[in-house]
Amino acid sequence: MRGSHSKGENPSADQHGDGPPSVDLARSVAAYTSRFAPDGAFRPPSRTERETVADGVGLLLDGHREQAEQRLAEVDFAVRTIADSSTGRRFAEVYDRVDQGPAPRGWGRVLVDLEHPVRWSVQVPHPVADQDTELLGVRVLRGAPGGLLVIAGAHRKSGEGNASDVAHRRDTVFHTICAELVRRQVPGVQLHGFAEKSAPRYDVIASTGAGEDGLTAGRRLADALGDRDFAVCRAWARSCPLAGRDNVQGRAAADAGVPFLHVEFAPGPRTNTRQAARAAEALSVVTRGWARSALAG
Repeated sequence: MRGSHSKGENPSADQHGDGPPSVDLARSVAAYTSRFAPDGAFRPPSRTERETVADGVGLLLDGHREQAEQRLAEVDFAVRTIADSSTGRRFAEVYDRVDQGPAPRGWGRVLVDLEHPVRWSVQVPHPVADQDTELLGVRVLRGAPGGLLVIAGAHRKSGEGNASDVAHRRDTVFHTICAELVRRQVPGVQLHGFAEKSAPRYDVIASTGAGEDGLTAGRRLADALGDRDFAVCRAWARSCPLAGRDNVQGRAAADAGVPFLHVEFAPGPRTNTRQAARAAEALSVVTRGWARSALAG
């Protein structure tokens, strides 16, 4: 799947007909991330640049499409509407125009449900580096209404030092978008991957990160994963490796009292098609619950 090309993968492609272009989100995301490599391009954004992108996403969430496009254009970002060929649902794709050129900045991409108010987010901070977490993120986005998917724009080892490791940096576009979601009290689930040798007894490590506001959702997720034959380490109940206590998006959520889940997957639930489908179903138990709770509120 990675590196394949399908209609609609180029955000600037011309659209013919009355409706938005039909795009397979999984193929599109795979094509987008196919360039990511440890020695790939990454330019750290300035504070103004990352706040401008987050402001544009916020305007889009508030229904101000024209203003969002104008704000995003200040930093060469744009918005297009696409229809997912798998579900038929419409999404707004916020993308970096510079990514289409020879020197991408690596600032990321966002997909926003246009048919429902955004009630939750799924976050992919280490695409490619944590193999197929980006594709699992698409599965989760498809699984419940009112979702927003934010994907980091570079391999975690791109750039100098840990500059592109967005799960541990606050000075990134990824983090600033997630912080905007936290400001809006939008809960989030962040997807990671681990090598089998890191936790050989488990398929999944579920954690609430630095806080405990996601505890109800975490228990629901762990139960749903267990019901689907995954061995789960519950970090709120026992000592688990890779619990994400230092994750900066989790810390921001904890500071604001917003539910956050840090979920690590072994290779199987990410790369095996049937296991990935079951993992996404379990995650959707949580995201559908968040969507219902927001509507009830």
